[in-house]
Amino acid sequence: MATLTQRPIAKGTGSIPWYLWCSALAVTSVTIGAHWDVSWHRSIGRDNFWTPAHMAIYLCGVLAGIACGYLIFRTTFSRASEAKSGAVRVLGFSGPLGAFLCAWGGVAMITSAPFDNWWHNAYGLDVKIISPPHTLLVIGIFAVEIGSLFLIMSAMNRAEGETRLFRRLQYLLLYLAGLMLVLTMFFRLEYTFSIYLHRASAYISIALGVPLYYAAVWKASRNRWASTWMTAIYTAALIAIILILPLFPAQPKLGPVYQPVTHFVPPPFPILLIVPALLLDLLWSWIGERNKVLVALVSGPTFVLSLVAAEWPFADFLMSGASRNRFFASGYLDYGTPSWSAQAMHRFVRPQYGLELWTGLGWAILYAVISVWLGLLLGDWMRKIQR
Repeated sequence: MATLTQRPIAKGTGSIPWYLWCSALAVTSVTIGAHWDVSWHRSIGRDNFWTPAHMAIYLCGVLAGIACGYLIFRTTFSRASEAKSGAVRVLGFSGPLGAFLCAWGGVAMITSAPFDNWWHNAYGLDVKIISPPHTLLVIGIFAVEIGSLFLIMSAMNRAEGETRLFRRLQYLLLYLAGLMLVLTMFFRLEYTFSIYLHRASAYISIALGVPLYYAAVWKASRNRWASTWMTAIYTAALIAIILILPLFPAQPKLGPVYQPVTHFVPPPFPILLIVPALLLDLLWSWIGERNKVLVALVSGPTFVLSLVAAEWPFADFLMSGASRNRFFASGYLDYGTPSWSAQAMHRFVRPQYGLELWTGLGWAILYAVISVWLGLLLGDWMRKIQR
């Protein structure tokens, strides 16, 4: 249904359709808005629903609705038979698979808005990132992301004979994948703060899904450095947010106030995923299209062990006074952090060593193996998407 051959997009022109740019802008907006919103809560507290950060988040749903609505209505009411021949049909409407995913995601995001506002009014500032209204919002965001990814993939697959357009779509795909990595790591923040980086749980949370992103995008994009590129975008985006947010003043409006916050608090320094990403790209370029199970069995330990080798000593550095500067940002604390907390005292929380640590890392390796295997299967399927 979603793999029937369609005519190439903008054949001979090398131009990317506007709705793909609109989808990429939607994901960019929610990526910025999510980190801005958390910083708002850490620096100011619960202000009101109509904050710029919230607007940036929900703009994603609006932009996704504009792009996918255009595609669905154009396909549904088009008289050209080839426009509908490979389209998906839902409730009498026809359109690309990615458009319907984006549409559902946009509706879920907008629906979560009043629910989130009521939740804050009833329970105050969130203790956790994942609350019931945020869960609905997160599901909507991922639907928009995956739908946008499918839209770009279908255009790229149909443009494979057009070298110039194919390359442009490939770069757009890697950009979107990088932003998706930013967001998937955003929802792991509570497990990957520096105080937890000497525990296996931090690496288990990363192994559950991140290798899937790498394998799927590497396979689907046909770019040998796909994992490295998307991780470079993730790293650059977070460093930019770290450097920009503290430029703007902020003052707590809720109590108790334990820390003298005067400017927006940035997110933590990005996890050093660039190390396993580079190693996986080199490994996959070397072993090529061999048995997926064998590739996954080799890739899982490579991902986890290289990440631990890089991040474990770096976590020690983040706990030291040398990292308390504008760039590494380990000295920033939100206003609600007590001075006696592990975060304020720069101490690891129940660090693990020996058998306990290696048992946890063994589970992380198993999850990474499964993630890579699923990612390779998904990447193969994505290379067949035409609508």
